[in-house]
Amino acid sequence: MITKFMTEVTAKFNPFSPCAKPARLFLTQLPPNARANGMKITSTLLPKGATESSSVYIKFKDGQEMNFACDKTNIIGLTNECDRHSRALQKKDDLQD
Repeated sequence: MITKFMTEVTAKFNPFSPCAKPARLFLTQLPPNARANGMKITSTLLPKGATESSSVYIKFKDGQEMNFACDKTNIIGLTNECDRHSRALQKKDDLQD
């Protein structure tokens, strides 16, 4: 997963819910030095009886914001969407140089 262009990641999930899996796996795919490189990472654990569904919010350097409902998408779809936008930003950055 290309994380170079991400500036902010926010994940909300109920750890006891099966729909929390994409959010948890997405957080594990972030590199250990992501915070040191300027990425703001926020994770919120919802209580066991929460009715709110799990979600992942991602903001990129160009201002693009993506919000994913984890009950409607899986980890593959989530990473594919992020990589697609990151590759477009990489291509734009390469053409500017």
